[in-house]
Amino acid sequence: MNSGPPIYVTQPFLPPLEEFIPYLEKIWNSKILTNNGPFHRELEQAQCRYLGIEHISLFANGTLALVTALQALRITGEVITTPYSFVATSHALLWNGIKPVFVDIEPESFNLDPAWIEAAITPQTTAIMPVHCYGRPCNTEAIQHIADNYNLKVIYDASHAFGVRDDGGSILRHGDLSVLSFHATKVFNTFEGGAIVCPDPKTKSRIDHLKNFGYVDELTVVAPGINGKMSEFNAALGLLQLKYIDQVLAERQRIDHTYRVQLDGIPGIRFLPAPEVQTSNHAYFPILVGPEYPLSRDELNNRLKQHNIYTRRYFYPLISEFPMYRGLPSACQENLPVASEIASQVLCLPIYPALDEQEQDRISRLIRSFMRKASI
Repeated sequence: MNSGPPIYVTQPFLPPLEEFIPYLEKIWNSKILTNNGPFHRELEQAQCRYLGIEHISLFANGTLALVTALQALRITGEVITTPYSFVATSHALLWNGIKPVFVDIEPESFNLDPAWIEAAITPQTTAIMPVHCYGRPCNTEAIQHIADNYNLKVIYDASHAFGVRDDGGSILRHGDLSVLSFHATKVFNTFEGGAIVCPDPKTKSRIDHLKNFGYVDELTVVAPGINGKMSEFNAALGLLQLKYIDQVLAERQRIDHTYRVQLDGIPGIRFLPAPEVQTSNHAYFPILVGPEYPLSRDELNNRLKQHNIYTRRYFYPLISEFPMYRGLPSACQENLPVASEIASQVLCLPIYPALDEQEQDRISRLIRSFMRKASI
């Protein structure tokens, strides 16, 4: 039944190799591979300009950035977060000895529902860690209002949200810190990497110390830091990627729009409304497969796989269903009805700049054809 070359849910954008060679030659000539080298410093400055932010600290990956963000704000006790995310979000809490407290998500955005946050706050709660799921902004105003009332910190897992802007500017400005991922699957990648966006130079200095063993100089160590630094190779790629990021976002927007046209009106197939933001990054294209469609979500996933199309069930199962979390009182499925239903129906379709019109048309035609075959 294989009907063409494999199409995966994502594919990293890489700039022309010949354009990367001069960066490598500079690294070879300088012999500076890491430790806040010239490309590292240049990328921090370039990202601040592009993203419209004041301060950013680059990391080897997004998970180390999450772990360090919690350390930087001295978070302890309990943190309210979402069950609907990749496990790195809550794993960062466990690595810091912090208890995750899961609350349900909004049915239209798949983001943490502010209506449930307040009821989950206890004397041990010190922070809220929402996720801008699929790059769609959380209800930042409502979350900040709750945080202010209870003197809580807010750390956004903004792994999906590179380049997203609302009417006030970059959504990375919200909360106390925002954490980015530059993993190969993300809209903007540095092979592997991450970053913390922070509001002031004092916080950036603390973060920079924490990601480099707490090291100030050969005689001074000021914190029990880790080795979370981004290398010069990753930073160099990041600088070149910035040259193409607007082109990447435009291609993703085209694919998003095409799916909306091609899949419109199929009974049982629902997709999220276009986000009401000034700039979206179209990081993912999730659909929900409901009971009106003749195949279940898992059956559709398997049928597409038979045609060499590899979709992903982001995010299934919920984080709260994994063994290290399922014993928590907040992980009970009855407390998370919206997240549980969405996780049982969601399927992310392929979206990446190199996905051409013929490939996308093949995906959409197959999804529609399964509907027609079931009605015969």
